[in-house]
Amino acid sequence: MVVNYIKFNDTEIEFIDGDRGIHYPKKEEFSSSGYCVFLNTGNVTSNGFNFNDLDFITKEKDELLRKGRVIPHDIVLTTRGTVGNVAYVSENELYKNIRINSGMVIIRSDCSKYEPYFLYSFFRSELFKKQCEYNGSGSAQPQLPISALKNISFPNFNLETQQKIAQVLSTLDRKIALNQQISAKLEKMAKTLYDYWFVQFDFPDENGNPYKSSGGEMVYNPELKRDVPKGWECDFVENYLDKVPNTDKIPSKEIQVKGQIPVIDQSQDYICGFTDNENALLEPIDAHIIFGDHTRVVKLVNFPYARGADGTQIIISNNKKLPNFLFYQMIAKIDLSNYGYARHYKFLKESKVLIPTEYIAQKYHQTVKPYFDLWKTNLKETQKLTQLRDFLLPMLMNGQVEVV
Repeated sequence: MVVNYIKFNDTEIEFIDGDRGIHYPKKEEFSSSGYCVFLNTGNVTSNGFNFNDLDFITKEKDELLRKGRVIPHDIVLTTRGTVGNVAYVSENELYKNIRINSGMVIIRSDCSKYEPYFLYSFFRSELFKKQCEYNGSGSAQPQLPISALKNISFPNFNLETQQKIAQVLSTLDRKIALNQQISAKLEKMAKTLYDYWFVQFDFPDENGNPYKSSGGEMVYNPELKRDVPKGWECDFVENYLDKVPNTDKIPSKEIQVKGQIPVIDQSQDYICGFTDNENALLEPIDAHIIFGDHTRVVKLVNFPYARGADGTQIIISNNKKLPNFLFYQMIAKIDLSNYGYARHYKFLKESKVLIPTEYIAQKYHQTVKPYFDLWKTNLKETQKLTQLRDFLLPMLMNGQVEVV
């Protein structure tokens, strides 16, 4: 298929700024809940919205703003700092009232002329990203002004072709999103059980009843300065660390987009890339815990992987009283935020955790293992679907693949 291209400037597609006037919200006007979401840079990622850590404004503040409110089928694009992150506003979006901040634009099209999901897919493609590099500006802080955006070209397919491409890609995206939702629920189930058993101490007693709520004996622990179940101890994390296998570490410059072995590092992304270096392979018996020495990120890994280089610490338990699924929950609960920018692994090892009886620890391990087994299956399927989508996207955009 021969593909013709058209500049956004030659279409009726709108690029809408947020309101940057005198009513733009000040920091003290944000709250953690409220009437209208006011997007921050962390809420728009390379793969859509992330509604963690939201800022809200009141209805009164919202009504003072003239521009920047999204509607279904809009596209939100970051244009300052981290340029090119993009999200699609679906009809059943989690929040009905959403506004963009000053580092974003809204892209709005007439659905009878342009399929919005097709345009969203274009903004995720390498074709768009390469043009961003050419048209962007700002040395201290990368920027992509609307004038530059309008100068970018996209494939001028007819509406029917756009809709067919959108159907293929949105089907894959929905399945990926569903898998991610299931995985999040499985993690939440494991965390909820941890809180119930090891924070509230209502693990099942010998009769199957909640221990503390049923009058189970509690003993004051002077180190933790609280009552804990009889027979439970307190100890340093360092005393429960097993030796880590000696394998190659993968530096950032050697991490690939594709490969046989996923690479796990201390970044926010769960998998940061891939490698084919077999000397880097680690194969957990049940699970390993990744701790970010700089970032304090904590990840559980229960599949073969390779370790990222600087700052990626691996934690493996050496004691049946602290199996890795339980150790993971305990590590994730430790607050090291007071140490600022530092090597945090030293402080983690000096932290104390509560050690239950082996029976309760193993019972928790066996209970949550099926959750994480299903989580692993979901992750593998999501990886395959993501690779398929990323393989198809450029070929659909340049006409190498046609949807019949």
